[in-house]
Parts: sequence; structure tokens; C-alpha cells
Amino acid sequence: MTYRDGMSPRTRSQERRTEIVRAALEVIAERGYRGASLAAVAERVGLTQQGLLHHFPTKEALLVAVLQERDQWDSRPQPQWRIDLLVSLVEYNAMRPGIIQTFSALLGESVTEGHPARGYFTDRYRKVRESMAAVLRAKYGDRLPSGLTPERTAPLLVAVLDGLQYQWLLDPESVDMAEAFRDFLTLLGED
Repeated sequence: MTYRDGMSPRTRSQERRTEIVRAALEVIAERGYRGASLAAVAERVGLTQQGLLHHFPTKEALLVAVLQERDQWDSRPQPQWRIDLLVSLVEYNAMRPGIIQTFSALLGESVTEGHPARGYFTDRYRKVRESMAAVLRAKYGDRLPSGLTPERTAPLLVAVLDGLQYQWLLDPESVDMAEAFRDFLTLLGED
């Protein structure tokens, strides 16, 4: 079947969903999840709130879509990665401040009881720590030069990565994430 604009209703609907998710990313980055309203997201894409609810029946459903979209853009470290490739991930993150801002806002809010993203972040951080431990083990074996195990070092590595993002968002002129991360790798004993 040929459509006037060349797109099927399903394709048009998927494009609209993508627009809504991107708008939600922007609104959450500006206001946080609790401060973001479906009405604000709908307005940003030129829909009524009822029109938005056709695509995402609840604010939580929209949040899930935002988190899934963010994960598609995120190159989560895999065990087969080399530790030096993490610098490339940090450099890549510096090119997408809106995504980092949205992630940071949601992460900060998710620590409160009953937040709809709490389970997502709890699971995500468990997986990221496991991935980082595997990356560290591949580089250093069972002990880093400091004597710590990869499992003991992984949460510190994740904390440095996330902490650099917060500092960079607050003062991008003073914090060079990639350079600071390279300095951290020097502390680990990376050449």
C-alpha cells in the first residue's frame, strides 16, 4: 500500500514516539523527572496531553522509554574492552551534554523511595560494576598494582566516571573529563 507521504501509519507513529522521547529528555534535563510534566513534553512536540497519552499512557511509561533510549546511546563497557577504551567513552560522553544532564537528573532523583527509576538504576549500576570488574581483571589480573581486587576497585572507577560528569556539567570550562580520567588511570597504574 502506498501512502501520501510515503510513510506507513506505523512508521509515522514510531517517528512521533521518537520525537516525544527526545522532548522528554530535554524537559527532564531542564526540570528533573518530578518537575517534568506530560503537558510540558506534549507542548514541546506540538501535541495535546491527550495526544501524548496515545503514545505513552503514563509518565512512568515515558520514563522507561527515555531510559531505554539513553541506553541505546550509551556504550556500556563490556568485559572484552581494554581499559584505555574507557577514555574514548569519556570523550564521547563530553559530546552529548543533554544526555548526560538527563541521566544525572534522573540518577539524583532515583535515590528517593518510590521513584520509578530506582530499580532501573540499581540494576544498571550492578551490571556496570560487574563490567568494570571484568575490564580491570582483563588488564591487571586478580590484583591491581595497589593490591585491591577488581571487585573492590570497580565501584571507585564508576564513582570517578559519574563524579566527573557532574563536575563537568557544573563547570565545563574547568573540568576536562577525558584528561581527569587519564589522570585517574595513572593512579591505577595504567601506563
